[in-house]
Amino acid sequence: MASDAVSYSVSQRILHWLVVALVFFNLLLPKGMEEWNRAVRQAGAATAEQVASANLHAYAGILIAILTIWRIVLRLTMKNPTLPVEEPPLFRLAAKAAHGLLYVLLLVLPLTGAGAYYLGNEQAGDSHGGPLKALLWLLIVAHVLGVLAHQFYWKTNVMKRMTVG
Repeated sequence: MASDAVSYSVSQRILHWLVVALVFFNLLLPKGMEEWNRAVRQAGAATAEQVASANLHAYAGILIAILTIWRIVLRLTMKNPTLPVEEPPLFRLAAKAAHGLLYVLLLVLPLTGAGAYYLGNEQAGDSHGGPLKALLWLLIVAHVLGVLAHQFYWKTNVMKRMTVG
């Protein structure tokens, strides 16, 4: 679809910020899943409270995957803003690669988490809580730094088009 919109649609912006909230919920509050995992490894079972707490993390992850698929569909079917001309070509390429990798991670992390939680796959759990989580943090930091560079260095409307439109 042609990229000639001035900002993202309201639905795209809402989905973006819902995913942000859910991602930070799972990244900053993983205690329930960690306690469930520890209990299962040490005692072979978890309490009902630990299961309920772990379920919150799991359900948030499933919702992240669903909303990410929806975001990808909207991105492919709706007009999206063009990349700012102020941004050097190398940074444009990096931004496209980072966004693509973010979408991949927002699908792979819930899959590896589900593999660990629902199927007991320890390798999936190790990947989920280790390198994939670290890569997500790295991309989040790069994404925020990129937005700040646009706002304060290149003085573009990148932040505005994903907030107020």
